[in-house]
Amino acid sequence: MIARLGIAVMRLLAGLPLPVVRAVGAALGAALWMLARSRRHVVRVNLRLCFPDWSEARREQVAREVFVRVAKSWLDRGWLWHGAPDVVRARIHLTGAVDQLAGDTPTLLFAPHFVGMDAGWTALTQQVPRRFVGIYTNQSNATLDAWILAGRHRFGQCRPFGRADGVRGLVSALKGGEVMYLLPDMNFGPEESIFVPFYGLQAATVPSLSRFARLGRARIVPIVSVMTDAGYEVRVLPVWEGFPTDDVTADTALMNERLQAWIDEQPGQYYWVHKRFKTRPPGEPGVY
Repeated sequence: MIARLGIAVMRLLAGLPLPVVRAVGAALGAALWMLARSRRHVVRVNLRLCFPDWSEARREQVAREVFVRVAKSWLDRGWLWHGAPDVVRARIHLTGAVDQLAGDTPTLLFAPHFVGMDAGWTALTQQVPRRFVGIYTNQSNATLDAWILAGRHRFGQCRPFGRADGVRGLVSALKGGEVMYLLPDMNFGPEESIFVPFYGLQAATVPSLSRFARLGRARIVPIVSVMTDAGYEVRVLPVWEGFPTDDVTADTALMNERLQAWIDEQPGQYYWVHKRFKTRPPGEPGVY
């Protein structure tokens, strides 16, 4: 019942002017900042660990911005998934080296967890005439699960692969010319991760970018999605040369290093609500 009511609200928001949606998102973000104490603690710890040279005032300002950006991006899914196609296209702008996505060369998109990650996927599947695949985590609520799947696959030719499906199908899709949208910059536990630096700390990181690129003989094209007052700018960055190498650890460390540079440009738009340092190297204490 709650899920259906929430979806109904999102459908209603889809028809409102963007400034109104964003104003509601700002209010929601401010409320969550006050109410979600445990998640507020996570954001503060992440920022303290990654930006120790910042003043406490600056970290607090960015932490509050994170909550507002996350709330706005969530409500934006209303118009991303239910808005008129011409409205969606007008609010999301693909910029940069978009021509790199033409053709059928095996391509792996490195799409970090900025708040605009769903807008990036929507822009690509709506505006780029290629087939896309992504990795999907099923939701525990069946109604919510169906809504998210339908929203993320409303445009173009795209299909999801579950995390339990294994890599064979994904590798086959890459080799077959489908474009893979990959978000490997989160802590998915110690089983499939390696420890590489992230803002000077050893962070459990999934080395899937390097491994999929090698297995699928795919090039890496980074995608950075930025929330703007008019919607989103989805930046297609140049292909990474000389990647992957034979050193998976070095590749994964390079991925984090380049990600840091993009975060530094817009720290309030990164998904700091995630427990990025939950998995610690053996013998090191927890940080949360």
